[in-house]
Amino acid sequence: MTSLEIQGIQHTALKTRSTSTYIDGTWQEGASGETHQTRSPSSERIIGVTATSSLEQVDAAVVSAKRAFRSAEWRSYGPAERSAVVGKLADLLEQEMEPLARLIADEVATPIGAARGMQVGGPIEALRWYAEMARRGPRGGYEHALTLYDNPVISASLLRYEPVGVVAALPAYNYPINLLAWKLGGALAAGCTVVVLPSPQGTLTTLKVFKLIDQLGLPPGVVNLVVGGPEVGKRLTGHPDVDMVSFTGSDAVGAQVMSQGALGSLSKAVLELGGKSPNIVLPSADLAATVAPSVLRFARNAGQGCAAWSRVLVHESQIDEFLERADAFIDTIKVGDPQEEDTIVGPVISAAHREKVERWVQEAIDRGARWGAGGGRPDGLDTGFYLKPGILAGVDPMDPIAHTELFAPIGIALPYSDVDEAVEIANCTAYGLAANVFGPLDEAMEVAGRLRSGTVTINGGSGMRPDAPWGGPGRSGVGRELGEDGFAEFFEVKHIQYPLAGITRPPGT
Repeated sequence: MTSLEIQGIQHTALKTRSTSTYIDGTWQEGASGETHQTRSPSSERIIGVTATSSLEQVDAAVVSAKRAFRSAEWRSYGPAERSAVVGKLADLLEQEMEPLARLIADEVATPIGAARGMQVGGPIEALRWYAEMARRGPRGGYEHALTLYDNPVISASLLRYEPVGVVAALPAYNYPINLLAWKLGGALAAGCTVVVLPSPQGTLTTLKVFKLIDQLGLPPGVVNLVVGGPEVGKRLTGHPDVDMVSFTGSDAVGAQVMSQGALGSLSKAVLELGGKSPNIVLPSADLAATVAPSVLRFARNAGQGCAAWSRVLVHESQIDEFLERADAFIDTIKVGDPQEEDTIVGPVISAAHREKVERWVQEAIDRGARWGAGGGRPDGLDTGFYLKPGILAGVDPMDPIAHTELFAPIGIALPYSDVDEAVEIANCTAYGLAANVFGPLDEAMEVAGRLRSGTVTINGGSGMRPDAPWGGPGRSGVGRELGEDGFAEFFEVKHIQYPLAGITRPPGT
């Protein structure tokens, strides 16, 4: 794509700044009187100005979603009709893949070579899976019978799975379409209605997706959009008519979201809150073959991924070799303009975030850490919020930086003396979202079974799959997304029971 075409995408984003709120099937101007400026992390230019929604508009969006959920029109959409809607959205995303990927490269700074697949292709795959699930229903189907029960009378029971209601969907900025697709796809497939609040740093991309959603011909109020910051989020997640909150973000904000929902309607919460994922390189692994995937998994998307393998555990006899090889590999990684096809690592999301990360790193260095490979700022990039991928060495496993999700292309190398110690270090975290083990399958499988993690890949796995659940224990969150377990989150279970015999047996018979 030429620079003029890229500028055209940016210009389109700028023109959408006032009609930023979508309620009851109609675009509205954000009425808060305030605006949000979107600054490109790579060029530092303002690429969009969005009028944010008022608190009254938040209320109106929830009212609209509640009315639509109860309406005969939306309830007339059966599994086949809901499947068609979700599938059509996937088709529309596919038609707009290049413009969406280019916009994400500008707004979120994912390099374009990765953005097409990770940022747009992934959501398409997830939506098509949810379209199939709309037809199939949750595990066991939308309704199934229990076995007959005889205590004290013979009775029959049906379990009926019904949509949970109004869903407040709050995706994070790092994967704005992916996370929106996970929440919106599941909600629509189940028959829920939705109010979406994107991260301010992913607003332009979400607005473009909503232009596509507007083409679905949904009944008014089934899908709504509000934009804004913490006050808008607080109003939405604490609204008494919200039945479920689906949030992706930090554990600190997730705790607030859960609290706000409890105070509002005691709503159900599904929270995906990040991780500090261990990557164990077993002594029997091919060390040279582990270096590139280890670095790329904490550096891709500038490290702004909740499942980044940010703690690399290497046997003490091999860690120096690993760091030496990693340093050489990092020098081959192009850090630069995310619009260029050969860029591997772009900038982090903002100047403030880069400064925070650099402060954490410097404090760790002051406590005795050092750069074992790469690190610092890349040469020749004076504009943009860039960090060079790096690995900190000499870090105590209990040091704060070994327990803090940096959201940056920075890993930590931790030596271990034996596999038992590696497992102990790996599990010594408040998070439990993801983990990886490199080594022969039989050995790696045994270690994987000992890790406290929602997902464990062996030798890198083979990529995200929509039919597998995503989430983890501890401060990684509550509930699951994707997979049958994630789809089940969008339902309430109703038990219908009736007697088959009218006479109650006497006690003791």
